Formats: sequence, C-alpha cells, structure tokens
Amino acid sequence: MEKFLWAFVVGGSICVVAQIMMDVFKLTPAHTTSTLVVVGAILGGLGWYEPIIKFAGAGASVPISSFGNSLVKGALEEAKRSGIIGVLAGIFEVTSAGISAAIIFGFMSALIFKPKG
Repeated sequence: MEKFLWAFVVGGSICVVAQIMMDVFKLTPAHTTSTLVVVGAILGGLGWYEPIIKFAGAGASVPISSFGNSLVKGALEEAKRSGIIGVLAGIFEVTSAGISAAIIFGFMSALIFKPKG
C-alpha cells in the first residue's frame, strides 16, 4: 500500500510542476513537455532518475520525464558496447516500442473517433 502512496505523490508532484510551468511561467504544453523530457534526460545521465523509479515505481516511470531517462539510458548502454556510433542506435532501440505504440494507437483512435481539425 505504501508503494501506491509514493507512486501517487511522486507522479502527482511531476504533474504539479508541469502545471505550474504552464500557469505561472506561461509555457505552452509543447515547451512544458520538452522541458520535462530534457530534465528526465539530465537526471538519467547523472544516474539520479533510476533511484526515483525504484522508489516511486509507476509514479516516476509513467510521466514524460521517464522518456528522457530512457533516451539517455539507451544511448549510454549502446555507447559502452559500440562506441560513439552506438549512441543513436541505442536511442532508437530503447524507445522504438513506445514511439511505435503511440503512432499505432493514435491512428486507431483517429479511425474510431473521427477527429475534427
């Protein structure tokens, strides 16, 4: 039960920070999303994001900041194996499933709900 509480608190805190960025600093949703990805990448590169995921579980692995962490994690792992050439391959290898799922489910939703605009 305690794990659920911390997932809620950490995930909610990330969402609160994003909402403050949009409301107080008047950032667009695109700027806010990009900032959270970059922050997740920086924290991942410093090795600080994985302990947060271990502590909060889905509260840290579901928000968009986790995508930045995944990008850096894949790049660093592949760079260790293949050198500098492996950086791009590692980024695509780790994140391709998530990107593909977003495209496929977005397309399916568009077919079902017939969006306007």
